[in-house]
Amino acid sequence: MTLYIDPPTWPGHGRLWSHLVSDVSYAELHLFADGLGVPRRAFERDHYDIPAHRYADAVRAGAVEVSSREVVRLLHGAGLRRRKGAWRTGLPG
Repeated sequence: MTLYIDPPTWPGHGRLWSHLVSDVSYAELHLFADGLGVPRRAFERDHYDIPAHRYADAVRAGAVEVSSREVVRLLHGAGLRRRKGAWRTGLPG
């Protein structure tokens, strides 16, 4: 199981955030996030939003550090990328 995380550079709600993704399946992603104690509400379309203070926890648990550009490339390559709005309609992303 390999999961990937980008640096916490995404601002929101007064914090910086990372994106945690799988290049295999959402099931793998959910399993890893559950193991970290990340609530399901942090899942957004095709990734988990991870606050900066939990970044090191994800890396210690085995997430591979990659760039934000690499996160998107991995999602596209795996066919797991979901555009905004597409996940609500059930259309492929």
